[in-house]
Amino acid sequence: MIRRFLPAFAAVAIISSLSACDGGRDALTIYSGRDEALIGPLLEQFAEDNDIAIDVRYGETADLALLIAEEGDDTPADVFLSQSPGAVGFLANEGLLGELSTEELSAVDARFESDDGRWIGLSARQRVLVYNEELVDEADLPDSVLDLTGETYAGDVALAPTNGSFQDFVTAMRQTEGEDVTARWLGDMQANGSPTYADNSSIVDAVARGEVPMGLVNHYYNYRKLEEDPGAPSRNYAFPDGDVGSLLIASTASIVAGTDKQDDATAFIDYLLSDDAQQFYSDETFEYPLTEGVEPSAELPPLDSLETPDIDLNDLGNLQETASLIEKSGLL
Repeated sequence: MIRRFLPAFAAVAIISSLSACDGGRDALTIYSGRDEALIGPLLEQFAEDNDIAIDVRYGETADLALLIAEEGDDTPADVFLSQSPGAVGFLANEGLLGELSTEELSAVDARFESDDGRWIGLSARQRVLVYNEELVDEADLPDSVLDLTGETYAGDVALAPTNGSFQDFVTAMRQTEGEDVTARWLGDMQANGSPTYADNSSIVDAVARGEVPMGLVNHYYNYRKLEEDPGAPSRNYAFPDGDVGSLLIASTASIVAGTDKQDDATAFIDYLLSDDAQQFYSDETFEYPLTEGVEPSAELPPLDSLETPDIDLNDLGNLQETASLIEKSGLL
């Protein structure tokens, strides 16, 4: 049943994830929707510090969630790291995630954890429009992401439709604006010639070199770009007044139901909530740490100053419906 919702791109990614991992079952098996370049060093540090062997499969968040659902009770996954809460909401609804402890859940603000204790936020990021300041005047940017379908922006707004954060953004739009408006926006963006890229990093790189004037991404990708290349002309723009285009979402961690590595899985999530790991998000990836006492990078605006839409992250679990809507729009 799940396969009929699976876009063609997902099948390729799943095959890749299966062949990328040859470790034994004695290792803690982690399915990671976070890029290896972002989180790999942190996972390696956990393994070294705790003398626990790990076996990591990297892939697109949505693809890995669908893979776990297809594998069911036979999945080798012990832990699922999601780029965004939508995919874990889908797995929780399928009964495929175990419960986290009260102690773990208390480590972050309640808005960054699931209502039923099936996932917990590790870091937060805001959706933004990254633009090339040599090609675009910020004063000409719209107040709402919904306005990017206008003729003024034809062919100018890059999208990553297979990306988990983009799919969460579309799910949030379905909630705030309704199905019809969302379907029309997706279709209009496709008709407007919006170029598509594999991921956020590719969009930021394309914007920085002037290949495309702007694109929808998570905020931290451009901060990382500017750290590598301070002279890059890429800048972030946050849609004002709590527009859905400024959605605040969290990367998450979950324990897969039925794992026989419960203790190691718990130790792993505890590590990701530790001050050292949270500081890693602040210092290395420019994300917002979520545990008390760890401050975000001084280059970021304070978390409580962000104007974001009032969305319950627990309501972003409609993975299949959103993926189907994006596919029908022609963006895939």
